[in-house]
Amino acid sequence: MNWNTLATLMFPQGFEITERNNFLSGTAQVDGATVAVIGTTEHTPIGIEIALAQAQAVLKTVREHPQRPIVIMVDTQGQRLRHRDEMLGINSYMAHLGKCIQLARNQGHIVIGLVYDQALSGGFITSGLMADACYALPDATIRVMGLPAMARITKVPEELLIELAKENPVFAPGPENYVRMGGLHAIWDKDYASQLAQAIRDAGSVDQRAALGLQRGGRKWAQRVMDAIVDGHDVAEA
Repeated sequence: MNWNTLATLMFPQGFEITERNNFLSGTAQVDGATVAVIGTTEHTPIGIEIALAQAQAVLKTVREHPQRPIVIMVDTQGQRLRHRDEMLGINSYMAHLGKCIQLARNQGHIVIGLVYDQALSGGFITSGLMADACYALPDATIRVMGLPAMARITKVPEELLIELAKENPVFAPGPENYVRMGGLHAIWDKDYASQLAQAIRDAGSVDQRAALGLQRGGRKWAQRVMDAIVDGHDVAEA
């Protein structure tokens, strides 16, 4: 879905969002209050420029509008694979973006992520997955790595990975599998405006992803290991 069409549906009370070089920034009205909006479009890869632009937008909101909710609209094919970006330290830029989002959360900003088209690899990890809660549209494409590429990297036959993906969401792309793992809180189908307003009201400061993954049966050990560490037990006892 085109970001402008989505914004019209998601922000019926009005919005002022600009697009520049596939970077989205601006404000919108949600449930009678102003929220900050940042994001990406056109499946853009995350290079140093757009990672820094997103980080700057987050810091500006923290500095000028304390505790204003932030909505991150995600559409990216992942980290930009260029020698220039690697030499300039794209990993550090992306880490900086993630730290800025965490800073906003620490300062009382509710952060909501929405995958409205593509969300791949590091471009998703340091944006939508850093939010208090992340959601997706039904037709969104979400994956860390495609199964053919995973087969080449891991040397595991693609046919075996396809079979594993049927039972284990870790191997499988698609928003439904990320819901099972707890990475997504839910998939939005209709009435995006009311669902966004409800997401902001429901957002909390405690990371629920591991607990959701355990509850939904898609990520069975993360929460158990965390609890064992906190309680000082041997992981095998969990």
